Amino acid sequence: MGRRLVPLTLDNLQDLPQRCRSCVFWELDPVSGETAVEAGTSALEKESWISAVLLDWGSCGRVVYVDDVPVGFVLYAPPAYVPRSTAFPTSPVSSDAVQLMTAFVMPGYQGQGLGRVMVQTVAKDLLRRGFKAIEAFGDARWKEPACLLPADHLLAVGFKTVRPHPRHPRLRLDLRSTLSWKEDVEMALDRLLGAVQKEPVLRPL
Repeated sequence: MGRRLVPLTLDNLQDLPQRCRSCVFWELDPVSGETAVEAGTSALEKESWISAVLLDWGSCGRVVYVDDVPVGFVLYAPPAYVPRSTAFPTSPVSSDAVQLMTAFVMPGYQGQGLGRVMVQTVAKDLLRRGFKAIEAFGDARWKEPACLLPADHLLAVGFKTVRPHPRHPRLRLDLRSTLSWKEDVEMALDRLLGAVQKEPVLRPL
C-alpha cells in the first residue's frame, strides 16, 4: 500500500471531499461565512483563502493518497489567517503556535494510523519552518466528522490540554518539549512512508 502526503495547492483542491471543498468554517468569520454560504460563493472563498495563504505564508495543508487515491487531508495555518478561531471560548491560539484547523480520513481508511501520520507530517513541516507548537480546538462531545477534531483523538496523538472547557478545549503539541520528538517524527515517517519521502513533494520547503 503506497502512501503519499502531498502539499495542498489549488491544483489538488478538487481531491478533498466535496463538502470540504466549499466549507469556509475556519477560513471566514461566522458572519462572512454565513453570507458566503447563502450567496453560493463559499467554494470561491475557499480557493481564494488557500491561494492567499500559499502566497503569503506557504503550504497550509496536506492531501493523503493511498495507491494514488485521495483518502484524507489536513489543514493548518497561523491563527492570524483563521478568523473563526477567535469565536471560541478557549481562544486565542498562542502567538508561538500554528493552528491545526481540521483533518479528515475517508471511511474505509480510518484506524490505519493515517491521522497520526498527518499530525507527524505537519509537525515535521513546522519544525523546519521554526515554529514551536501546534494548537487546536477540540470537540469534547464529538460524534461524527465535522470541522472540529475530536479532543480524544488529539490527546491520542500527543496533544495536551492548555485551556480546558466542557465542549471546546484548546490543546497544544509542543514541538520542542523534547529533543527526541523530531527524531520520533523522522523515524515514523521513514517507517510509514518508506521510499515515498524521497519524492520532491516531501523535501524541505
